[in-house]
Amino acid sequence: MSRTNFETLLEAGAHFGHLKRKWNPAMAPYIFMERNGIHIIDLHKTVAKIDEAADALKQIAKSGKKILFVATKKQAKEVVAEKAASVNMPYVIERWPGGMLTNFPTIRKAVKKMTTIDKLTADGTYDNLSKREKLQIARQRAKLEKNLGSIADLSRLPSAIFVVDVMKEHIAVSEANRLGIPVFGIVDTNSNPTNIDFVIPANDDATKSVDVILEACCAAISEGLEERKVEKLEAEAAADAAPAKGRRKSSRARLDKSDEDAINASKVAAFIKEDEEA
Repeated sequence: MSRTNFETLLEAGAHFGHLKRKWNPAMAPYIFMERNGIHIIDLHKTVAKIDEAADALKQIAKSGKKILFVATKKQAKEVVAEKAASVNMPYVIERWPGGMLTNFPTIRKAVKKMTTIDKLTADGTYDNLSKREKLQIARQRAKLEKNLGSIADLSRLPSAIFVVDVMKEHIAVSEANRLGIPVFGIVDTNSNPTNIDFVIPANDDATKSVDVILEACCAAISEGLEERKVEKLEAEAAADAAPAKGRRKSSRARLDKSDEDAINASKVAAFIKEDEEA
């Protein structure tokens, strides 16, 4: 069963592309027609592509890996932040930090600065600083939180990135391509789908369109996380059951041995009795 449908996408305005003169010829396979100088996206293909992307995202989440969501455009920022946070995935909604993927260790150092500042506050060192130093540190902490707070838990490179508007986020796409990280992207008619591993042809300018697509994808991620949790619990239960079974077996063995000793003792007693009677 499809994770979304034609009618839902139509109501969300996902079929509206850009003006014909702004189109990218590489998007021709996903364009249904042209109306009033605007390209109309084939939503039947969009439905199929959403399902394909959702299945892949589910498997990545099930394996316990992270997916980085990227959307710095105004229309998608809040939606992406909400959806990514709901499945506990990192996201970037402010300016893309150049080299975030290709120079990841440097980004991690910046994230660790936040932790250091938090420790200063916790152990009381912060209170002993001058007013000017406190203000400088507070500003630095706020800036780091704004740009990197949403990726604080990202301790290693993500296994995939999900991009809204691959044209605007071309630097993120380029870095992911360079490192061989799979790219999932909502691609409009003015964008180039060539470097995108999982293309979702749709309107990337409408908040409702982005919301509907992310809802389907994040639902799949949630399923993957839930299945991983269930499998982990089953594995732990099986591991706990194995020693218990062994313990039952050993206790049975001890019972068998005690029974054997009792039988032997009775035989000895009978033999002694017979000897005495004789």
